[in-house]
Amino acid sequence: MIHEVTAQFAGRPIKIQTGRMAKQADASVVVTYGETVVLVAVTVTDDPITANFLPLRVDFEEKMYSVGRIPGGFFKREGKPSDDAVLVSRLIDRPIRPLLPSGLRNDVQVVATPLSVDPAHAVDVVAMIGASAAMHLSSIPFAGPFAAVRVGRIEGEFVVNPSYEQLATSDMNLIIAATSKGVMQMELEADQVLEDAAEAAIRLAEESCQPVVQAIEELREKAGKPKRDMPLWAPKPEIVALVEGPYKERIHAAVEIVDKIERYQAMRQLQADVLAEAGEGFAGCTADVDQAVEKVIKKRIIHIVLDEHRRVDGRAMDEVRPIECDAGLLPRVHGSGLFQRGETQVLTLATLGAVRDQQLVRTLEDEEYRHFMHHYNFPPFCVGEVRAMRSPGRREIGHGALVAKSLKAVLPPDEEFPYTIRLVSEVLESNGSSSMASVCASTLSLMDAGVPIKAPVAGISVGLIYESEDRFACLTDIQGLEDFCGHMDFKVAGTRTGINAIHLDMKVQGLPTSVLRCALDQARQARLSILDLIVETLPYPRTELSPHAPRMVALSIDREKIGLVIGPGGKNIRGLQDQFEVQIDVEDDGTVLIFGVDAALVEGARKQISDMTRGVEIGEVFEGRVTSTTGFGAFVELMPGREGLVHISHLAWEHIDKTEDVCKIGDMMQVKVIDVDDEGKIRLSRKELLPRPPGGGGGERSGGGGGDRGRGGPSRGGGGGRPPRAGGGDGEPGSGSYFREKKR
Repeated sequence: MIHEVTAQFAGRPIKIQTGRMAKQADASVVVTYGETVVLVAVTVTDDPITANFLPLRVDFEEKMYSVGRIPGGFFKREGKPSDDAVLVSRLIDRPIRPLLPSGLRNDVQVVATPLSVDPAHAVDVVAMIGASAAMHLSSIPFAGPFAAVRVGRIEGEFVVNPSYEQLATSDMNLIIAATSKGVMQMELEADQVLEDAAEAAIRLAEESCQPVVQAIEELREKAGKPKRDMPLWAPKPEIVALVEGPYKERIHAAVEIVDKIERYQAMRQLQADVLAEAGEGFAGCTADVDQAVEKVIKKRIIHIVLDEHRRVDGRAMDEVRPIECDAGLLPRVHGSGLFQRGETQVLTLATLGAVRDQQLVRTLEDEEYRHFMHHYNFPPFCVGEVRAMRSPGRREIGHGALVAKSLKAVLPPDEEFPYTIRLVSEVLESNGSSSMASVCASTLSLMDAGVPIKAPVAGISVGLIYESEDRFACLTDIQGLEDFCGHMDFKVAGTRTGINAIHLDMKVQGLPTSVLRCALDQARQARLSILDLIVETLPYPRTELSPHAPRMVALSIDREKIGLVIGPGGKNIRGLQDQFEVQIDVEDDGTVLIFGVDAALVEGARKQISDMTRGVEIGEVFEGRVTSTTGFGAFVELMPGREGLVHISHLAWEHIDKTEDVCKIGDMMQVKVIDVDDEGKIRLSRKELLPRPPGGGGGERSGGGGGDRGRGGPSRGGGGGRPPRAGGGDGEPGSGSYFREKKR
């Protein structure tokens, strides 16, 4: 049976339907908002799997048919998920995970498939709502539902669920997931917005979610499945009793060890001792010991923070660990920055490239070229582990995108700095918020590379120990142990002026905005102190690029001359690139960008292109190569793509029977421009640059070209005007002109 509900969502109806499509899934819904339609299906295994984690999988399937496009590539079908699809999958995953029981070991999969995508109604928000509804209707224990919404700000006014066209003019792009209890998840990209504006947008977003939350509850009453009593994994009681008995004090002591490696070694030894004391019957119970120890650690940290009002490493609640900054460490890279905060260390390397190095990105929303990229790597050695090195996972892609959001607002416009910029952050040590350390290292790297950013950017993570709205503590600059045992990871990046990016993960089922405001204030205080240290290391972007970075010059040419620069089949532009060892990019508006390592060669290419496309003035002298000879003269290449004709009467003062008596193809000839007609065709003279023979230089052909502006009138000093036309021609049989235009 088909059931559906409708709610008003940002002034427009949103419809959630179940019972029509994908009926073999545990639960499925089709969500329609405008002309955006998303199918979300949820399935779950009957039996738990062997794992020491919650096995939740979320996949957002980009389907190009939803926007009426055929995928590119040879196979013409969708391949691996794009980074944008991975980011949407993470948006869906993060609010679901805290609403599932931590001991659930049944494999849960959520698949969101966009069937139709309307640019005015964002597909990511619709997919998140669909996932919440499907989970709530399913038989899986789920403490939802939640809803999601996007908020922008255009000319100072908030807009709920703006279109992609509106977002282009917005200084804020906020996505919130919220339950009836409060905010579950947050993702913000902004242009230096104030904390007050961010808080107001969060409150509006949370309020806007509630009608959809109520609609999902209504749909569950109509069509929801009974929740199954699924077995929840828990450590064996014997292990729990052992850990909470004789080993409890050892765990408390280990928690207070400040050095991460030393603390981990103490914990590993403790776990080995617990297993040894438990006996052979518990030899394979490592996960049980881990879980029991984790429970004791969490209780201890909550007590230390909320009752003893301190942190395990002795810092104040709003204190940042010691920081070290450095820049310009590596001689061959274009820019480098090293940032260390406590036991977290990140090295970011900057590379400047040409326009052609931009990344082509095809998503359901748009197809665009991105001139700025940030990639984040988290090798196993940064946490003292051994594991296989594979391609970036979802976490690496998500952290890389977060850093990119933090920096995009301060990058110079393309017309001011038309380089393609790639940053790579290598995490060398990690003990808390390596992504925010990557923001700081990236700022140093950009300034070291000479990128004229508008302002330095820093980031910090604020954690949370939470029991209620009246009993909680925000922890600035959380280390790994506090992140693992705490209830929130609230990452904030920005400049002195305001916030550029926020990323929120949490383990509770909704937080009031008042708690988030506390975190915003502590993050701002920490951000400003970090910016002081960054500026102390490198006050401004370097005024000179690295000697190994490509040099760039730009010039503007007439759009009609673009073909002249490119040449037939790209011949001219390839020749220039080979000759000057540069890369040349030509824009549709006539902008030519030249990139190369050697400044002299870059300038040589610029001059060559300028000469190719500029106007030729009468009286100019060129040293050119003879490209062809005919019975009526020789064609001379003045510059690549530009030729002129030296009529046989202008090869020498004396009479010439054959053009080849004076020059052959490939000879270099010095010539003077004597005429340029309305079509840009050029007449040249060699004899004008030669000594004039005594007596006026007779012997020329009757009616031959004479003076430098002869047009068929009386000759000057023995010269004639333009050669008389034969049969309406003028020297080249069958043509209307004795000029020749270079083929393009």
